Amino acid sequence: MHSSHRSAIDRVIAGYLAALVIGTSLLMTPAATVAPGGISLLSALFTATSSLSVTGLVVLDTGQDFTFFGQFVILALIQVGGLGVLLLTALLALLIARKAGLKLRRSVASETKSEVIGGIKPMVLRIAGLTFGTELAVASALFLRFSIHYDEPPRQAAWNAVFHAISAFNNAGFGLKSDNLMAYVADPFVCGPIAIAVILGGLGYPVLIELVRRYRSPFTWGLTTRVMVVMTPLLLIGGTAFIAVLEWNNPGTMGHLDAWGKLQASAFQSTITRTAGFNSVDISQMHSLTWFGMDILMFIGGGPAGTAGGVKITTVMVLAATTWTEISGGRAVNLFGRRISRSVHRQATTVIVLALGLIVCATMLILFDAPQLGLDRILFEVISAFGTVGLSTGITADLPPLSQIVLILTMILGRLGPVTVATGLALRSRPLRFELPKERPLIG
Repeated sequence: MHSSHRSAIDRVIAGYLAALVIGTSLLMTPAATVAPGGISLLSALFTATSSLSVTGLVVLDTGQDFTFFGQFVILALIQVGGLGVLLLTALLALLIARKAGLKLRRSVASETKSEVIGGIKPMVLRIAGLTFGTELAVASALFLRFSIHYDEPPRQAAWNAVFHAISAFNNAGFGLKSDNLMAYVADPFVCGPIAIAVILGGLGYPVLIELVRRYRSPFTWGLTTRVMVVMTPLLLIGGTAFIAVLEWNNPGTMGHLDAWGKLQASAFQSTITRTAGFNSVDISQMHSLTWFGMDILMFIGGGPAGTAGGVKITTVMVLAATTWTEISGGRAVNLFGRRISRSVHRQATTVIVLALGLIVCATMLILFDAPQLGLDRILFEVISAFGTVGLSTGITADLPPLSQIVLILTMILGRLGPVTVATGLALRSRPLRFELPKERPLIG
């Protein structure tokens, strides 16, 4: 990989770790929590990591255990983490844009997954405008609902609205109530805006920008946009049907709701499961099969170069297209009218294999440390941490210190790992000086 590319990735990782250290330090101060003398290093580090990686797993009650200052720190970390590698890399490019030639601009455009070569600064402005504009719109809708329907004082309603709007668009899943959003399970005017913000944030910035600019000419959309526009609704509908069928009569989750409430709760949880981490029903009371299905949705995640986690929809679709081509005997891998480069096949396979390896290792470590919790709950927690989702079966706060450290590392690698691996593979340019003899081993 070119040294400038390697340096850019190193700076992104260094910036992430610096923000993590600052956030942890601030959360440890007595002013951040209601606990006398502040909270422990492990609790502060876990909370800061979960916030910065926009995950949402918690070991403390965000609304009850943290002061307004502590909640503000958490929200600031969510905002910084949500803008993520894309904006950090773009901001880095701004510092050298005046001295950059066309080759470097092309590299930066590739690095930020942007098809726009000419304008780095406009790209950053579009990203910021899209982020803050969406958050403002969602916060306004929530503020009206909280203040008018739930009679919350204006200051409290405003803070609740802003906190949940930023947490939703950045796919974080942090809430200010002990039961997250369970009190609003049948309220479409709360769950609706939050779900829309989660979907928009999970689509990815390149897709959103292209949809805004070319919404009248879908035939000109790039492959990433095509994949996201088609697969996002399919995953949402499929997840909704899956959760509804399994949880329809479960008294611990949706059994007490009417038919419309059950459909709404299923749709909301399907939307949230792929990356955000809010819950409008009690996840701990779900069937084990529902957990396993949600494991798959959390592993897939959302779109690339956005606030979503997981291995990304595009990665899974490339691997699925490659598999189908091999099964059907085709020569080229095609997806939505485009031929996929062979290097992309390898990148997708690498991301999936490394992700599965990380999940397996983390699950085994926690299962060794806390075997009494069971494989299904531990696997759910690990995939939630890797996919930066934040859903929990209720065991996070009860995990031993070693297991919490494993989840911290999983959240960090889940947020930075797929991005840095995919970017590093895409930008690597090392010509081969020789090739070894070709041979086909037996497979299967």
